[in-house]
Amino acid sequence: MSFYSSVSTGRCRRAPGEARRPEAGIASEALVLACATTAELRAARRAGARAALVGLGAVNGVPDGPLVSFGLAGALRDDLPSGTVLDAARVVDGEGAVLWQGEPLGVEGARPATILAADEVVDDPAERRRLHERTGADAADLESGPLARTGRMRGVLRAVSDTPDRTLHGICAAVKPEGAYDWPGLVRAFAREPRGFSCAAADAKRALDRLGAAAKGWSG
Repeated sequence: MSFYSSVSTGRCRRAPGEARRPEAGIASEALVLACATTAELRAARRAGARAALVGLGAVNGVPDGPLVSFGLAGALRDDLPSGTVLDAARVVDGEGAVLWQGEPLGVEGARPATILAADEVVDDPAERRRLHERTGADAADLESGPLARTGRMRGVLRAVSDTPDRTLHGICAAVKPEGAYDWPGLVRAFAREPRGFSCAAADAKRALDRLGAAAKGWSG
């Protein structure tokens, strides 16, 4: 648990055709990091990457070119702490069927993983564990599924922000579907669970910092 001009101005276009394989490196002209939120977009751009804001579940549309699913994810296992960087080689659906499989990007310090292409945010600890057992996935996000279905995804680079033991506490209500902050939603979520919300926000920030550092250090 997701921004470009066609890659640089924030507008996304859908492209059915297959693009050529990008050159090595995260700053390759061809490679586009698809981000669900403005916070993830900033992390990608600070790393020197081309990035696009696709929104939650890619509601904004998907940019042209070869894609990397980039951003935060929710752990489905108890042994993946917040801040763990994942370099996935597989994306599966809710039944465990493979939607995408490929070579890891080779990001130093990242753990190999399988990502669940979730249709909605899952925050119940028991449901997270059940999904791990059923699908074999290590973590879930909303964007990797739509990106995988384009046939142009080249990898998945995600950082764990929330876990079965450290859940979201309503922080997902602080983001609009298009990816920008929802300030009234943020205030309401904080008012309902101030302590839990603050912990979840701190976990998300730590995960974004580690994700950005991993992306910046990636030489392809």
